Order: sequence, then C-alpha cells, then structure tokens
Amino acid sequence: MNEETNLPTKYQPADVEKGRYQQWLSQDLFKASGDKSAAPYSIVIPPPNVTGKLHLGHAWDTTLQDIIIRQKRMQGYDTLWLPGMDHAGIATQAKVEERLREEGVSRYDLGREKFLEKTWEWKEEYAGHIRDQWAKLGLSLDYSRERFTLDSGLSAAVRKVFVTLYKKGLIYRGEYIINWDPQAKTALSDIEVIHKDVEGAFYHIAYPLADGSGNVEIATTRPETMLGDTAVAVHPEDERYQHLIGKTVILPLMDREIPIIADEYVDMDFGTGVVKITPAHDPNDFEVGNRHDLPRVNVMNDDASMNEQAGAYAGMTRFEARKQIVKDLDAQGLLLNIEKMIHSVGHSERTGVIVEPRLSTQWFVKMKPLAEKAVANQHTDNAVSFYPPRFSQTFTQWMENVHDWVISRQLWWGHQIPAWYHKDTGELYVGEEAPHDIENWVQDEDVLDTWFSSALWPFSTMGWPDEQAADYQRYFPTNTLVTGYDIIFFWVSRMIFQSLEFTDQRPFERVLIHGLIRAEDGRKMSKSLGNGVDPMDVIDQYGADALRWFLSNGSSPGQDMRFSHEKMEAAWNFINKIWNASRFVLMNAADMTVSDIDLTGDRNVADQWILTRLNDTIQAVTHLSERFEFGEVGRVLYNFIWDDFCDWYIEMSKEVLYGEDDTQKQLTKSILVYTLDQILRLLHPIMPFVTEEIWQKLPHEGASIMTASYPVADESLTNQKAAEGMETLKDLIRAVRNIRAEVNTPLSKPITLLIKTSNDTVKSFLTENVTYINRFCNPEKVVIDHELDAPETAMSAVIKGGEIFLPLEGLINLEEEISRLEKELAKWNGEVKRVQGKLANQKFVANAPEQVVAAERAKEQDYLEKQAAVQERLQQLRKM
Repeated sequence: MNEETNLPTKYQPADVEKGRYQQWLSQDLFKASGDKSAAPYSIVIPPPNVTGKLHLGHAWDTTLQDIIIRQKRMQGYDTLWLPGMDHAGIATQAKVEERLREEGVSRYDLGREKFLEKTWEWKEEYAGHIRDQWAKLGLSLDYSRERFTLDSGLSAAVRKVFVTLYKKGLIYRGEYIINWDPQAKTALSDIEVIHKDVEGAFYHIAYPLADGSGNVEIATTRPETMLGDTAVAVHPEDERYQHLIGKTVILPLMDREIPIIADEYVDMDFGTGVVKITPAHDPNDFEVGNRHDLPRVNVMNDDASMNEQAGAYAGMTRFEARKQIVKDLDAQGLLLNIEKMIHSVGHSERTGVIVEPRLSTQWFVKMKPLAEKAVANQHTDNAVSFYPPRFSQTFTQWMENVHDWVISRQLWWGHQIPAWYHKDTGELYVGEEAPHDIENWVQDEDVLDTWFSSALWPFSTMGWPDEQAADYQRYFPTNTLVTGYDIIFFWVSRMIFQSLEFTDQRPFERVLIHGLIRAEDGRKMSKSLGNGVDPMDVIDQYGADALRWFLSNGSSPGQDMRFSHEKMEAAWNFINKIWNASRFVLMNAADMTVSDIDLTGDRNVADQWILTRLNDTIQAVTHLSERFEFGEVGRVLYNFIWDDFCDWYIEMSKEVLYGEDDTQKQLTKSILVYTLDQILRLLHPIMPFVTEEIWQKLPHEGASIMTASYPVADESLTNQKAAEGMETLKDLIRAVRNIRAEVNTPLSKPITLLIKTSNDTVKSFLTENVTYINRFCNPEKVVIDHELDAPETAMSAVIKGGEIFLPLEGLINLEEEISRLEKELAKWNGEVKRVQGKLANQKFVANAPEQVVAAERAKEQDYLEKQAAVQERLQQLRKM
C-alpha cells in the first residue's frame, strides 16, 4: 500500500491529475508490450490536422479510443495505440500564408524552399500544442511510434502507391472540369465541396439567330460564364427546335457565332428547353463538348478573375463581371427577365469561398476498379464491420456511385507528385526516385491531395511498404477504427480500397462511427456562431475524468450528442460521490494489506447481494463494451456505484463496522475494499486519473491500475437467492421512508411497522434480517407475519413479497389514503397493460433474447401481485 492512504476531504481534479500523465509516461505504460504470448490489439488514431487546437469532436473521438485501448490493455492484450498527425495541405498552407501576410510577405517572396521551412516550423509548434492536449485528456498513446503524414517512411509509401497505380493505369493525367478553390488556388475533390443554399437568380437572355430570323432564350445562374460559350443545345426530339438544329446564334457581348447542336443531355421540360454550352466551365457541358468536338474557352484566371478571353471584362472579378454583363445585356435589350431564387451552391470546405467549376489539367485516380473491389470485399469474411451496421450501406452506396478522384493540388505543402517532365522533349517520367540525370528534368510542381497519404495511414504507419516490418507483421490489420460519420467518404472509404489494393487485407476489422457534438441548443458548433466549446476549458473547470465520463456516457454509436454544462456538473458530482465513498472505505481499511483481503466466511445478505450485483455489473459492462455501447456502460456503472454500492451497501456495512463482531468486521472491510477495487478497474478506461489516485491508496499489487487485470465475474461469489431477498429488503425500507416523508414523520420518530408477508420464506428472511429494518426504518415495534390483519387506519404500501402497514392514527386522512392508493392502482394498471402488450407482441417474443423475455414475464408477475394487493387494500379502506 501507499504510505499515505487517506484521501483529501474534497475531490479536486486539478490536484488529482497534476503530474500523473508524466508519471505514466516515465513508466513506459503506454508502449505496446510486444509480448508474443498475448494477442495483439491495435488502433491508429485519426490524425488531427496540424492547424490549431483540438475541439470537442476530437476529444470525443480520442476518448472513445482510449477507453477501448485501456480496457484491452487491462484484459491482457498486447495493445498498440499509434498516434500521429496529418499535414493537412490546404488548411495548413492557408494558415501559414495568413501568418506571413501579417508579417508583410507572401510565399512567393520566400520561394518554395523557404516557405516549406516556415511551414515545418508551424508544424512543430502546433504538434506540441496537440500533444499537450492529448496529455491533458489522459490519452495512453504509444509516442515511441508517433508518425506524421510527411515523414520519410510515409512519404516512401505515398510514392510507392502513386507509381504502382500509375503503372497499372489507375492514375492518369488529363484535362477535365474540376472544382476550383479561387482563394487557395487549387483543385478540390467532390467531397471537399460543401453545398449551401444561397440567394441567386436565373438570368433569362436572348441569343439572336445569326440569320436574323429571331432568337432563342436561355437561362443561367452564372452569366459571367456565357463569355466562354461555344454552343447552345436543344434535345434532338424537341419538335419546337427541329428547324434550328445546325443553325448558329450570335453570342451576346462577344459577337461570336456559335452553333445550335442537338444532345440528349438537354431536358425538354426544364425552362425553355434551350441551354448554353460552356465546356470549360461546367462538368456536364464538358461532356457535351467532347461529344460534339466543341472548343473549350476558359475565361477565368486562377483567382477566378476574368482573363483576356473575356474581352472587355478582363481583369474584373467574377462577381463584378456578372453585374456588368447583366447591365450590358439589359442595355442591348437582350436581358429578358431576372428570376430570383434560392439555390444550392458549392463552397470550399477549407476556405469557405464559392467553388468555380473550371477546366484544368490534373492528376486523377480511376476509381471504378478500386471501388468494385471494395464493394465486393464487403460480401466476404474479410469485410469491414461497421457499428452501427447501417453505415456499411452508406459506404457501399457511395462506392457504387463514386467518380474519378482528382488528386493533384496546386500547393507547396504536401507530397510533391513523383512525376518529372524532360526540359527539352517534354517526356513524362513517373518513379519513386528522381531521374538520374535530374538536371535535364523538372518535377511536377503540384502536390497530392492530403487524403491520398492519409488513405494509407493504417499500414504506412506500421512500416509498409516493408512487408517484413515488425509492426506491420504484428499489428496490421488493425482491430478498430473510431471516427465520425462525416468522414466516411473522405477517409474511411479511401483507407479500405487502398488497403485492399496494396495489402489484400482490410485495414481494420471494425469501424465505430460516432456523430457530431452539437451545442446545447442542438445547433452545430462553429466559429461563425461563436458557440464552440474548448475541451481544455472544460477540463480546467471540471477535470478530464468528468469530461471523459460525459463524452462516453452520452455516447450512442452513430448518433450526435449535445454538450451540456448541467451534465458536466452531474459528471463531477458522480466522481465526487466515488471520492467520498472511497474515503469511507480507506478510513475503515487503513490497516489492511493485500493479504488481509479475504472474502471467505459467513457473508451476510448485504455481502452476498453486493458481490452478486458486482458480478452482474462486470458481465454487463464487458458485454456492452464489446458492442461499443458506452452510453449503456455508463448507465450500468452509475446505477451500481451510486445506488447499490454507495447508497445501500456502504450504509448497510455500518451495521457491522460499528458493531462488536471483529470477525464480521474484517469480512465486511474485505468486501468493501474488494468491491471498490473492482469498481475502480471497471471505471479506469473511462476515468483514468481519479481511479489511479484512489487505487494507489488501496491495498494493491503492481505499479499502476492501468496494468491491473480487468475484472472477470467470479461465479463462486454469486448468490441470486440472497440478491432477490435483498431486493425485498430494499423495497421495504424505501416504502417505509416514502410513507414517512408523505406524512411528514421524521426518521428520528419511532413508529409501529406491520409487515404482512406473502409466504413463510419471506417472513423467515425478513425476520433474520430485522437488524437492517431496525437501522433504516427506526420502528419501536415490528411485526412480521404472513397472516397479519391489516389495521383499519394505516398508511400502506405493496412491496416485493408482501405489504406493509404503518398505523398512524391522527397523522393520516382516510380519504387522502384512498386517493393515494387509487393513484398507485392506476400506476400498476398501466404497468400491467404495458408489459402484457409487449408480451402479446409475437415479434418481440420470437426475436428478443430469451433472458429479456424472461425478465418481462417476471415483471408481469410482480406487477400483477402489486395490482391485486392495492385493489384488496382499497376494498378494505372503502368499507371503513
């Protein structure tokens, strides 16, 4: 035992948590053991971006992982929780450029090499912040294996994957319409575009026929793109325009003659049935242009300003050009109508600006064969299991409809594409290493999409492409991934298809999907709303253990949760309850050692009941944890600790501890210490700091609770009969106390207590344990009999196994008692109706687990007995 066994009088989380993390680190408790006799269990952390502080979503995500890994470590697994961070190309470069602008310079002033030096400095600074926050949360990460998506090993993996896919024809370079971020000046993949409803308009414009015979009407939401029109199109079967196919129109403002073409892309029933075709600025128009061999006229610069192809509008921003174009069209009598509307417009997920569909030469991954392999794998034994299962369908549906993935980004921070162009011939070379005559070659300036490297995270971090690497051999595939549903498309899907392609294995066995943390009012947390909550501030106020309890206890797989200061207060109160209960145990067991703990002997009913309930709790928590039902884990633990252990067993133990039987005292102390020890072990994965603090002061063996064995139910300590008897006793005590409260009779005032039992067994049990009745009910007289006559004027209650009566002449109003019993009868009528309705449901009876159905039948019997007893008592009172 620790020399100092007493806990301070008040739970102070800051004092409890101070220095503990560094102590764990100094003892190397987070490192994978490498014990070959133990089964491996691995998790890779979803790498946070090195762009700033972690938010509550990160805290939730990592807390769930830490709960899993700490429990597995205690269960004897060789656990690896591998930490790391993501370089976050667009986001980090934007942050560094913002800092440089504040210093009065741009990245172009510095040049690529110097800029990257500045970005690495940023990375080191913010990586330190992230590690500090991990420490404050108590995350048991194996820092000896920490990785970064731009470190040398991961960079080698990225080059290997790129070159291999290129040689297989699954990476190609081509000119396509891509999503363009005009602020970051880079391409974006489809899933990096967030669609928002904004106020806009349909601009109806007349395009004059070149032969002067009239005009056609088109409608567009982006008039500035009409400067790049190279055709107008109608449906080939649209009878209204058959005579126009093959003719030409004059493109307004540009005085350029363009053809009228027929293409089935056009919807005859939408608008006028005539559409403008701008192959360089719309993905659908691009495809139409390819079918009709139309020229592609790009009218915008990289920053979405208008270029020299835009004629008189060159140099204007796209929005300035829009206003001027509309004004000029109106002046020429070609603006027919402006139809105000709300429509969905793509915005950059990174910078927030409106995305511009734009013709660009980019690198792409051909997704169809990779996606087909991933979907097919979900029907094999190698499938990835999703929790909740519905997200498996989300994954497969997306993979079945996926488009080619644009992977090049016009950035400096990231993995530079391993492709070189010969300075003289223009020849393309793709390889893991630069050409030997590098002076004759220039490397592609673009970098790869951040998700390209993070898609390799589960295996590149383990040493791949060296398939003989020790960690790759032992810990891959990983066991569990924990992440939010918002990045199933961004990340989870990409890890799955890349892992299958390059390792022939799933990257993880199971994926636990959680939701988003929302503000108390249910709105999404955001900087613009100012409703974000910093988890570090929450820890400062309530402690890391309280935050972790809240995050786990409010957790249901796949569902969002709301942050609540009220629930944080409740979490702190729960820990404080544990703290005070622990102080009581430690004060009464101050002289005990591990060898003194002996559970054999004549255990009383309270002892047998608490040990039975402990076993039930261990079994339930272990089972629920395997299913990631951490909210239910919290409910089970809370009920056992607060109600059973603190409110009942500790109070009942005082009957022995304050008595004269030393043998019984020693047994009770042993049970108190043993039960508290098991509680702390069950709680440790969720509340690592406070459980370590208390456990160190209990009789224990080993350096840390972190490496103590996880509880396993000991059936030799279970006594269901005693547990059932205890429930009767508790029911009786609660009923007496409720009646006292109802008639305002304090516990200090002795009363007469009459107990009518349903049979001799209950009578015998209550008689044997009358000391508890005396202690908790304070009767001056107790009568226990199954043939007892109920007094005419008494408060009464139905309990499990009988009825109780408290003769209270002068303290009770007969009419009020009848009214109270009528309400109680209504309650039992409702319970009987509910449970019988459930049991009448054939689907429930057929599909629910056998023990669940049995529990409902037991409830039905209990409710029917209580209903009958209340009805009988009402009949008696109504005759008075």
